[in-house]
Formats: sequence, structure tokens, C-alpha cells
Amino acid sequence: MQKITELVNIRLPSQIVKWLDTLVERGIYKSRSEAIREFVRQVLQREND
Repeated sequence: MQKITELVNIRLPSQIVKWLDTLVERGIYKSRSEAIREFVRQVLQREND
């Protein structure tokens, strides 16, 4: 079963974008999008606990 996703454009300070790029360069995440999705999941998980 495919997950339904939506495209959301956001503006971030350049410092955060550089930090995301560092995480991708280190191989922690495959892309900025993957990192942001994971961060959102973690916040939502904490809010639901």
C-alpha cells in the first residue's frame, strides 16, 4: 500500500539548511527532506506520549 504524501514548501534560516546539509553529507540522512520528516515524526511522537 502506498503512503499518500503532500508537498510542503518551507523557508528555513540558512544556518538550519547548512546543518541539514551536514547531516546529509555525513550520511545520517539521504536528503534534507528525509531529515525534516524524521524530525517532525519525533516531535509528533513526543507530543502523543
